[in-house]
Amino acid sequence: MGKRKKVVDAKLRRRFQESLLTWYAANKRTLPWRNTADPYSILVSEIMLQQTQVDRVIPKYKEFLQKYPTLEALASAPVDEVRQTWYPLGYNVRPLRLHSIARETVEKYGGKIPDDPEALQSLKGIGRYTAGAVLSFAFGREAPILDTNVRRVLHRVFIGEGDAKRYSLQKDLWELSEALIPVGKGYDFNQALMDFGATVCTARKPVCLVCPMQDFCKAFPCTP
Repeated sequence: MGKRKKVVDAKLRRRFQESLLTWYAANKRTLPWRNTADPYSILVSEIMLQQTQVDRVIPKYKEFLQKYPTLEALASAPVDEVRQTWYPLGYNVRPLRLHSIARETVEKYGGKIPDDPEALQSLKGIGRYTAGAVLSFAFGREAPILDTNVRRVLHRVFIGEGDAKRYSLQKDLWELSEALIPVGKGYDFNQALMDFGATVCTARKPVCLVCPMQDFCKAFPCTP
């Protein structure tokens, strides 16, 4: 907890946590990957959601898991078939990455996705964000995440100026993401961050007038 206090003021951290979780309880989206704690299913959703909108992912996610219900099923499938199943989501390196992860996981870990951050990131195609999402959503860990939505929310609320994508800020934003997670509530908090960035603190038309953070957001009122 001492580290968290150094990263962000304890009172401000608590206000943000409470505001975000209260908002999430009333506004969370119903998504199929939130009905499972299966690490493989979570991994599939996270890879699919990279650079693709949620409404396009939902039907393909269901179809993909019907066809490849386990890592072993995916690992043993021909890679061209996996690519075809993925169509038309686009960004076609993703099915190749997922197939590769499945094969490597079967070979190294007996078909079970590891619950260790270093082991996860040793799998080619899993970076820090995806590892954090799997640890948080499948294993209930207090692991930080920093995708486009989360980066934007944290930058606006706690920094307010400059470009959230600036390389020099990424270390600070990762530390902030980790410091803000309430003990025992990593799953809901991280899901809330993503939902809030996707529906309220959006890139082009943020809904600042209904934002529960406006009293302490450093970017309010936001002008993208």
